[in-house]
Amino acid sequence: MRVRFAPSPTGLLHVGNARTALFNWLLARGGGGTFVLRIEDTDVERSSRESEQGILEDLRWLGLDWDEGPDTGGPHGPYRQSERLALYRSYASELIEQGHAYYCFCPAEQLEADRRAALEAGRPPQYSGRCRDLPPSAVADRLALGHPAVVRFRVPQGRAVTFQDLVRGTVQFETEVIGDPVLVRSDGHPAYNFAVVVDDALMEITHVVRGEDHISNTPRQVLIYEALRFTPPIFAHLALVLGPDHTPLSKRHGATSVSEFRNRGYLPEALVNYLALLGWSPGGGDEVLPAQELARRFALEDVGHSAAVFDVEKLAWVNRHYLRAADPGRLADLALPHFVSAGFVQRDSAEARAYVASVVPLASGSVDRIEQVPSRLAFLFAFEPALAARRADVQEVLNEIGARDVIAALARELAASPRLDRDLFRAAAGRVKDATGRKGKHLFHPIRVALTGEAGGPELDLAVPAIDAGAELPPASGVAPISGCRERAARFAEWLDTNQ
Repeated sequence: MRVRFAPSPTGLLHVGNARTALFNWLLARGGGGTFVLRIEDTDVERSSRESEQGILEDLRWLGLDWDEGPDTGGPHGPYRQSERLALYRSYASELIEQGHAYYCFCPAEQLEADRRAALEAGRPPQYSGRCRDLPPSAVADRLALGHPAVVRFRVPQGRAVTFQDLVRGTVQFETEVIGDPVLVRSDGHPAYNFAVVVDDALMEITHVVRGEDHISNTPRQVLIYEALRFTPPIFAHLALVLGPDHTPLSKRHGATSVSEFRNRGYLPEALVNYLALLGWSPGGGDEVLPAQELARRFALEDVGHSAAVFDVEKLAWVNRHYLRAADPGRLADLALPHFVSAGFVQRDSAEARAYVASVVPLASGSVDRIEQVPSRLAFLFAFEPALAARRADVQEVLNEIGARDVIAALARELAASPRLDRDLFRAAAGRVKDATGRKGKHLFHPIRVALTGEAGGPELDLAVPAIDAGAELPPASGVAPISGCRERAARFAEWLDTNQ
């Protein structure tokens, strides 16, 4: 089995194309096959090496490694279409010599006029065949005079083109609705339908798995395979990925490229896992599975033919699972740029990384993506009693009977206390309980407000040691200054005294 992913380097890697790459990868890895990466860069005006490198980087980030490709080489290279132009010219000449293709000299204005006339007459807007039967002498004369020409494929008339699709079953097109497609443009570059046939055949691709928008291209390609005496591969056309409004997924639905999801803090294993669920189910009631297990279970025959809807909430659910299971050091590396953007880390250092790694677990189980971690932990870095008291949920706590007494007692208890770890905090809270007679939420809600400025958040057993560990960091650590629990309790109690 040999499959391929063949992106055009004209922009970012869209998640719909990433899903296509993933299904090819799953098929190859699950079936012991070969995964080929080919760059289709014959659109000279729009293609760029920067886009190519971005696509390769996104695929690597997703963990979709390839066996043959532009950077790894292989026995069927080169793997950029721009480096295979001599091959296309050779096969185009062969088709012309055998009568399967011909030169077309129609100017763009004539083609547009023919297209409009066909539409007005209710016919498919296909090539009229104006140059299809030009005498060889006329063709030779025009070529000798340097007239611009494309090479068109001569579609046989009066027959049906049928192919089996592993997702959609038997698909058939009548050649009457297929115009003579361009094989080679006037600038010498191959058109998609021609280059893809030559490449897939010479690279010995056995299965072509791609989006359903290519279904209409397939009959043209089947005819070209026949004319070149190549064996067509097995086809499988995947339903498109739609937005929540059931229109093709686009920018208006939010993030659509792999790099956007990466920058927002989704983990690659989460995005891969979620993309695998778009149009396919691993069975057994399982949804959250590692890539290798997804590959073991994957079968094209199980892929649905209905469009899949991209659900950001479902992706967030999957991502939360992987965030909870991820190594804190890895999460810290991913979260550090977001802490820098928030101003909480002012300089990258070993101490800053260690501190971020120690506090990320406080938030990683309650956020959808890494970029949300700094805001979830803002209480560590930003503490202002006056601002906190303006919040409705904090006001509700402060209005509870005895809440202010708890905060005053906490300030007295911590006045001469060392920095708190979990055990020291529990002991201090116990003494505040004895002093005030408050317990349960009536004890811990005011303590939380006094130490974090918030009415909710991570467990105090974890949050309090994180606050005081941060307060001990030297300025040279690169972490923004953090006020300790002793200072916080004193400031909140003082604010309450002056704002009765």
